[in-house]
Amino acid sequence: MTEPTLHTLDVPGALLTYDVRPNDSSAEPTLLLIGSPMGASGFGTLAGYFTDRTVVTYDPRGVERSKRTDGATESTPDMHADDLRRLIAALDAGPVDIFASSGGAVNALALVARHPKQIHTLIAHEPPTAQVVPDREAALAANADIHETYLRRGFGPAMAKFLMLVGHKGPLPDDYTDRPAPDPAMFGLPAEDDGSRDDPLLGQNIVSCTHYEPDFDALRKASSRIVIAAGTESEGELAHRGAIGVADGLGTAPVMFPSGHGGFLGDEYGQPGAPEAFASTLRAVLTAKT
Repeated sequence: MTEPTLHTLDVPGALLTYDVRPNDSSAEPTLLLIGSPMGASGFGTLAGYFTDRTVVTYDPRGVERSKRTDGATESTPDMHADDLRRLIAALDAGPVDIFASSGGAVNALALVARHPKQIHTLIAHEPPTAQVVPDREAALAANADIHETYLRRGFGPAMAKFLMLVGHKGPLPDDYTDRPAPDPAMFGLPAEDDGSRDDPLLGQNIVSCTHYEPDFDALRKASSRIVIAAGTESEGELAHRGAIGVADGLGTAPVMFPSGHGGFLGDEYGQPGAPEAFASTLRAVLTAKT
């Protein structure tokens, strides 16, 4: 596999870092692999299945190597979308293909709504769009509660709530946030507060991402091809249900991908999915005519 070359890009409020795995002989569109708050380090395995084209990965603002310069404590999908717009322009690669997962899928939907001419095909995998699920109010409240817990009590208690939420199957009950909080020790997390409040998930992105409502009118009119994807093993989870809600809003059917929310992962974080099968499905969807 071609070794990635490291690049940086100044954008308003941040210095982005991104990696390019070039294939100058390919006629295929450049492929961006993006997440949020997952950075480039989560896409090494998946990138290895696409050596026949140029692949770009990046760290969103405030994540890993991409440093914020504005001192802000929140990142919104529109901010991330503008960062991606500037990144694609810097690549000078023409309309690109994008595989975007989780919060990255939310950000990519914001990008296509505003700048569709930059994107040939978007595959949006499990966007956690709480605004479009039937239990909207409970889902929005649960995500806001995680952020508020982080501000009050720190990383461990908030992350425990996050893990409980993302693993919950089915609609959230109306009293979900009134139920006893999980013990961080159940997940091997610290209960003590180290005083930090700069976590990109719990501090910067969780509310703005999950509370984002896609501009369905703009997306339906976009010249870009938009495919919504969901995992075969994550049915009932909030991100899977968000994908169903976005597909419904677009008037399309979601495409099922192998494994669950992290189905494309290899050994990056010790929780591998089914990356070979996932990459095969991704390739098939990218090359489909419609």
